Amino acid sequence: MPASTRLGKSLGKWFDPFVAIILATLAIGILVPFPPFLVQTFHVLAGIFTALLFFLYGARLRTEEVWRGVKNLKVQLFTLFCTFVMFPILGLISHPFMGYVLSERFALGFLFLTLLPSTVQASVSFTSLAGGDIPAAVTAATISNTLGMFLTPALVWLLMGQSAGVRLDNFWGVLTHLLLPFILGQLVQPWLGPTLRAHAAFTKFSDRLTIVFIVAAAVSSATAQGLWSEVTGWNIVALLLAAAVLLSFMLAFTWFGSAWLGLPRAERIVVLMCGSKKSLASGLPIAAAIFPTSLTAAVTIPVLVFHQFQLVVCAAIARRLGSEK
Repeated sequence: MPASTRLGKSLGKWFDPFVAIILATLAIGILVPFPPFLVQTFHVLAGIFTALLFFLYGARLRTEEVWRGVKNLKVQLFTLFCTFVMFPILGLISHPFMGYVLSERFALGFLFLTLLPSTVQASVSFTSLAGGDIPAAVTAATISNTLGMFLTPALVWLLMGQSAGVRLDNFWGVLTHLLLPFILGQLVQPWLGPTLRAHAAFTKFSDRLTIVFIVAAAVSSATAQGLWSEVTGWNIVALLLAAAVLLSFMLAFTWFGSAWLGLPRAERIVVLMCGSKKSLASGLPIAAAIFPTSLTAAVTIPVLVFHQFQLVVCAAIARRLGSEK
């Protein structure tokens, strides 16, 4: 085989146009201040495509597979352990060091980051791309996000000394934007399921398009709110390094820990994708409910940095795992 061909195949394994699109979306969102109506449009489109995606998941999955995901206690409990026990332990251990290398407000935000629930949309999308157990992922991510509306404020009060509050609209948002479309999809599954299972590329395309809109909505909102004005170059470098260390540890812990528990590959992917992430969609409203206005922006910047970093890294991992099926 010619050297140029071997080089092309090698690059193809590591270069993912999808990751490049995410990076480009992130860069444009930071550098270009979009008008408010366009930022709002991104949020609306992200919500629409998220609801459509979960409808497709429900319509594609056989009902017996969904019940199997709910009853898989080993996957569900280990994912919750990673999210609400292992992550907070790492946050507490790293907090003194983060306070030394960053300002106290950013260090506070990094600790807050470790107390958040898992993402829902991205976790399930990446599980699908990687060839994991989608019913178990939907269940694990949704349980994590729903419990997080109560556990995260409680952990903040316990570990950070702040009084906690809960935004009920976030809880209802999980139900109406994620669970309801999924249930509706299940209801029509006997009719649409065979067609969707025969055309899996359509759901895969929806996965990727949804993630791009989630990134666009998140980063353009941060730019519009002026969150980047408080951030120095050193802050970004330090936060990226801290995010890389934290995410690397949790990716290794979830992957090898689930192997130690004897989980099959598809379920290890669920734990990997659902147990290693933190939710920006839940994090920003919870921060607004708990912290004073003067702290909210600084506290949420570490969440935003980690969120974007995890999307880029896990997109590449999901594609690599998916290519190995």
